Amino acid sequence: MKGKSNDALHRSDRISENPDAFSSEEKQAEYAENLDRCRNFREVFQIVKRSVKESLRSERFGLMLFLADLPYNVGAYHQIGTNNIVMNRVLLDHVLSTSEDTRQANSFIYSILTHEYLHSLGYLKEEDARGLTYRISRDTFGNEHLATRMAASNPWQYIKQPERVMNDIQRPTSVVRDFEPPPFGIIS
Repeated sequence: MKGKSNDALHRSDRISENPDAFSSEEKQAEYAENLDRCRNFREVFQIVKRSVKESLRSERFGLMLFLADLPYNVGAYHQIGTNNIVMNRVLLDHVLSTSEDTRQANSFIYSILTHEYLHSLGYLKEEDARGLTYRISRDTFGNEHLATRMAASNPWQYIKQPERVMNDIQRPTSVVRDFEPPPFGIIS
């Protein structure tokens, strides 16, 4: 998840500017291609926000992403009343080091971020967030895309399980810089 490419953002602008001009298959193919090209959290999150806005007509701004060493079975969490999403760095490191390709890693990140973004929008019940994550993924990518399959069941079944989870040394929580740009630019 390195690099600062806005290519995926510019390509998906075609869809967000005029979503009705594209068939659902064209939109799904475009979104899938964009997700495959994402190289950082910001780019994946922009796809999350666009897909949620297109499906639910709802959005929010000002979220921050933190990486923290959490138990392996916790993907991420959003603390109610904050602008924070905290993603599991131990799990993320494992996914990034064992993924077969970019699609697998980005689909996992998309699924986790979509679920937590929905919590931040007020969908607090786990079953509601899970169901909506699946519906949005299906609408965005189609039934066969890995992100949709992850959302339909359990993302953990699509990643290689570690032989042993080492979490003895807790690293300090870190903020992901430039995760979400201000919606109206910087006021000086």
